[in-house]
Amino acid sequence: MDSVSNPYTPNAGASPETIAGRDEQRDAFTALLKRLARGKTNQSLIITGLRGVGKTVLLNEFREIAEAERWEVLEIEASKHDDTRFRQNLAGLLKAAVLRLSPRARWTDRARRAASVITAFAVAVDHQGTWSLSWDVEAAEGAADHGDLAMDLTDVLVAVGEFAREQQRGVAILVDEVQFLTSPQLEALIQAIHKTVQRKLPVTFVGAGLPQIAELAGDAKSYAERLFQFPKIDSLREADARKALVEPALAEGVSYEDDAVRLALQITRGYPYFIQELGSQVWAISEGSPILRRDVEAAREAYEAKLDSSFFRVRLDRATPLQTAYMRAMAELGPEAQKAADVARVMGRESTQLGPTRAELINMGLLYTPEHGYAAFTVPDFDKFMLRAVPKLVVPDVEKRRKKSR
Repeated sequence: MDSVSNPYTPNAGASPETIAGRDEQRDAFTALLKRLARGKTNQSLIITGLRGVGKTVLLNEFREIAEAERWEVLEIEASKHDDTRFRQNLAGLLKAAVLRLSPRARWTDRARRAASVITAFAVAVDHQGTWSLSWDVEAAEGAADHGDLAMDLTDVLVAVGEFAREQQRGVAILVDEVQFLTSPQLEALIQAIHKTVQRKLPVTFVGAGLPQIAELAGDAKSYAERLFQFPKIDSLREADARKALVEPALAEGVSYEDDAVRLALQITRGYPYFIQELGSQVWAISEGSPILRRDVEAAREAYEAKLDSSFFRVRLDRATPLQTAYMRAMAELGPEAQKAADVARVMGRESTQLGPTRAELINMGLLYTPEHGYAAFTVPDFDKFMLRAVPKLVVPDVEKRRKKSR
């Protein structure tokens, strides 16, 4: 069929034509904004899930909801930046939000206060001579100038929240890939939001990331579990997966026979990204409506090849030989979470020898720890890919690797 009319979007973070199965999370976010706007408190949200389940897509939905409610939205994709760069990004976003909340010609005392506190927040960066906020607003004294990220960010969000409340607006900070925030950065955001909740200000921090976030947040601040909900999103239920596959095609006047849908859902196991990729490949080879089971069967090889060359491969290419061997050993044991000692046994090593390798893979976002002593892949079906991509387990000499690193 015509590639121009292909309704599927197998791109990172791209919103599909039909977003199915996420009404509960959208409703929770809408309720959060409405309660904060009325001066009531509510737990914020940090969405967790594996790669490819639609966390970024859901954050995009949240942005649209917030904008429809006339909230200012600050979008951040977390990465392993130091605190200086983190301050730069936040200061720039907050400056823009204040200017959108009200033009400078109509600034009130609260607006000027918020602007001066943002300047003070950025001064720590300016003193290093690396960056400037580029507006002629004098820094506040005694606010956001403590030299402590958590205290400074708390002062900033309180000042901006007070100004937003005066304007009958709100500020939503949406952070993707939360697990890549450093511990001080995550602690600072949680502490700052805790204070805005106490002040009943219309400010919220909503995040998304890998499953270990709930544990990371709890480690950062013990009250995080009371401040946030941690809804987990996963593969879609059958009815929602069917909707995600069928409805985009119907919008283009193309239907699926039931056998084709059943096979597609069996192959993708209901994972949103996999549905988009398979749907795209089926569309490319199908000759017209209805799409038949044989079309899905014919597209399966191209679907797996595309996943292998992009979705899976970009993660494996980042790994060292020893990290690759660790993941290959995990794959040999199966798709479930694996005990560190069992992985070491497959590799013919002691678990203490491989502890640093396991920690590196977790830090890279390739593994997570669903429970103490166990690790699992952050990407669905990654075990199957590892068996295809690395047919034979080859374990580098751990001792030689250590000597080379010295």
